[in-house]
Amino acid sequence: MGAFDVVVLGGGTAGVHVATEVVRGGKSVALVEAGLIGGESPYLACVPSNSLLLSASKGVAWEDAVARRNEVTGGLDDSGAAGRLAAAGVTVFRGTGVVTGPGEVSVASASDPVSLTWDELVIATGCEPVAPPIEGLSDIPTWTTAQALCSPDLPRRLLVLGGGSAGCELAQIFAAFGSQVTLIEADAGLLSGEAAFAGEILAAALRRAGVEIFLGSPATKAERTPEGLTLALQDGTRIDADRLLLATGRRPRLSGLGLDALGISVTPGQALPTDASCRVVAGVAGAAGPGRVWAAGDVTGITHTHASRYQAGVVAANLLGQPREADYTAIPRCVYTTPSVYAVGEPARAGFSVARVLLSDTARGRLGGDDLGRLELYAADGVLVGAVAVGPDATAWMAEVTLAIKAKIPVTVLADVVHAFPTYGEALQAAFCELARTGPASTGSADTGPAGTEEKGIGSLSELGLETPEDDAVEQHRELVSDDLAGEVVPVPRRDTWFDVNEADAAEQARAVGFDDDDYR
Repeated sequence: MGAFDVVVLGGGTAGVHVATEVVRGGKSVALVEAGLIGGESPYLACVPSNSLLLSASKGVAWEDAVARRNEVTGGLDDSGAAGRLAAAGVTVFRGTGVVTGPGEVSVASASDPVSLTWDELVIATGCEPVAPPIEGLSDIPTWTTAQALCSPDLPRRLLVLGGGSAGCELAQIFAAFGSQVTLIEADAGLLSGEAAFAGEILAAALRRAGVEIFLGSPATKAERTPEGLTLALQDGTRIDADRLLLATGRRPRLSGLGLDALGISVTPGQALPTDASCRVVAGVAGAAGPGRVWAAGDVTGITHTHASRYQAGVVAANLLGQPREADYTAIPRCVYTTPSVYAVGEPARAGFSVARVLLSDTARGRLGGDDLGRLELYAADGVLVGAVAVGPDATAWMAEVTLAIKAKIPVTVLADVVHAFPTYGEALQAAFCELARTGPASTGSADTGPAGTEEKGIGSLSELGLETPEDDAVEQHRELVSDDLAGEVVPVPRRDTWFDVNEADAAEQARAVGFDDDDYR
């Protein structure tokens, strides 16, 4: 039997971070994990997904993309992560931990079971995929998102069930590498938890990439066929494919942990209830003393890797006697597709001030020359409270919005921030000014775009807010005109070019770049 100050159940992002921070604080820590040390994010979720998306954007071949994915994920070898934990002083137990009573955990492993005692318990067991109730689903070839992201196979025909962030990313990945992809979402739009325009813009981008999308009709029956499978939708549509990828959601992994031995009862599929300090609400112990139970990561219902790490920091601080509470007002929600989606804070609702800007109305957007996306900001009582953006690399240039929401910076201050030209940050500047009522109107309806603006393609540089040399010369001439000539139009003579034009050379160049009739087919 091993006695520890802290036992951590689960070795994902949250569990590893808690264990590392607490052992550095001088406490003895045991971490129990039956799967990969580090959890799914570095091996089977965020890292491989972003690796494949990046490879797709570069146009590399599938085989090369898989090789790069395997390189960045370490080939699913977690020995390095386990070694770093051991070097930090954390005792790692490979196996499944089950609470057998207050202060006790039994670890079932390939070798003999081990009993551990603890003063503090941290539950960080992550989440697991949920299969929808579809008739015949068990009889057809399916993938979970984790299986899809570690497979070397590129299906000829792939069905993606679920239009959330994972479903959209995976649909774009496989379509980019040549699979015939069909995306099915039971709700009326993609990314149903976010502003409607985000799902609409992303759906248009996926369709341009070749993805066929069915919305508003859930799948009801799956059948195996000689060629693969057929999936029937509620509206009667039948779709053939070679494989079905399930991206229909996940639930906290809490079954079989023995939490009832601590008086903790959780409805299957529900998150573990915690207070602001990330301490489990239903437990057997008081506010102080041994036997306290904490939770961090997906088991709390907040399913973002960066949020898991944030919660882990809160738990670690409290375990080390440094009281801290979690603040979830500015947790980013991202989709790493092209265009990417970034949402943070509260969604739009009655009583909020709303500013909307099309990225195509920025100089940077006009330089790109296509429909890039859109930004919405939400404010209440003069403070930014939420935002949604869809556009190129929105997950990077929206970071300042997260800070603004977290720090409760007044929109009048944000409106005075100078953004580099030409960048997508200009969209933020226009929106901040509108919210603060210090700049030109930049808002409009969701359908018509910014009020008072006209659609226009890229023109001369002067249209982008820059002065041409001629404009500058005219302005300088006006400044030097005497008062006697005020109001009169003074012509500005044009100067001849200072260099000579070799007409013979010009004619030769014209012949060199000319086209024959045969060039037009």
